[in-house]
Amino acid sequence: MTKIAKTTTATIPAITAGTRTAEAPPRRTGSPIIPPGIQPALITAVLAALIAVTADLARPALAVAILVLQAVTAAGWFRLNGMWPARQGIALAFLAGLVLDVALLATPGHRAPTIAVGTLGVWFVLILLQQMRHRGSADERLASLTATAASTVLTVLAAGYLAIAGTPAGSGPVVVGAVAVAVAAVVRAVPFPPIASVVVALLAAAGSGVVLAPLTGTGTGIGTDSMLLALAAGSCALMGLRVASYDFPSRFVHFTAGVALPLTAAAPAVYLLGRMLLG
Repeated sequence: MTKIAKTTTATIPAITAGTRTAEAPPRRTGSPIIPPGIQPALITAVLAALIAVTADLARPALAVAILVLQAVTAAGWFRLNGMWPARQGIALAFLAGLVLDVALLATPGHRAPTIAVGTLGVWFVLILLQQMRHRGSADERLASLTATAASTVLTVLAAGYLAIAGTPAGSGPVVVGAVAVAVAAVVRAVPFPPIASVVVALLAAAGSGVVLAPLTGTGTGIGTDSMLLALAAGSCALMGLRVASYDFPSRFVHFTAGVALPLTAAAPAVYLLGRMLLG
C-alpha cells in the first residue's frame, strides 16, 4: 500500500506540469512587423487599376469596385485584430459601406460628408445593439466593440473615391489617387533598404501624378496639383501597409488588410485634396 501511494503521489506533479506546458501559448520571437510583400502589393495594384478604369466609365461601375474594396477592408480589419470568425461584425461593417454607396449614387456629390456622418451615426447605434447580445467577458466585449466600430469607419471611408467622382472634380482624382497607391505599394515591396524604400515609393507615387496630370485633366504645367494629390495618396498607402504589417500578421491578414488598407487609407486624402485642389 505504501509503495502504491508513493507512486501515485509522484505521478500527479508530473502530469500537472505536462498539462501546464501543453497549455502555455508559444512565444513569438523577432520583430512583430512583417510587411505583406510583393504578392499582396500586386493584388492591391490590380484592385487600384479596377477602381481607376471604372472611374472613367460610370459611377455605378465604380461603386461595384468600391464594394470589393469595402468587403476586403471589413474582413481584413477584423482578422488583423485577431478576431475570427466575426461574421456578424464583418457583415455589419460591409452593410454600412453598401448603404452609403447607394446613398451617394442617389444624391448630389457635395452632400457626401453629411451622408457619411449620418450613416456612421445610425451604424454606431446598430453596433451598440449588436454588442448588447455579446456574452463574453468585459474585455472581450470592449475588443469586439472597438473592432466593429473601427471596421465600420474604415469601410465608410473607402467610399471617398465614389464621393469625389460625384463632384465637379470628376474621375480625375480617383484615377490619380488609385494609380499612386498602386505604384507606392509595389515599389515599397521591392527589397530596398527600409528608409530608401520609403523615399523611392513616395517619389514614384508623386511621379505618377505628374505623368497622369495631362491625361486626367488634374493639373496644368508640370501638374503640381496632381503631384500633391498623388504624393498624399502614396503617403497614406504606406501608412496602411505599416498598419497591416503589425503584430505578427498571418498570410490571411496580408492578403486582406495588406491588400485593402493602402487603398482605404488613401481614400479620405483623395476626397479632401480632390475637393480642395480640383473641384
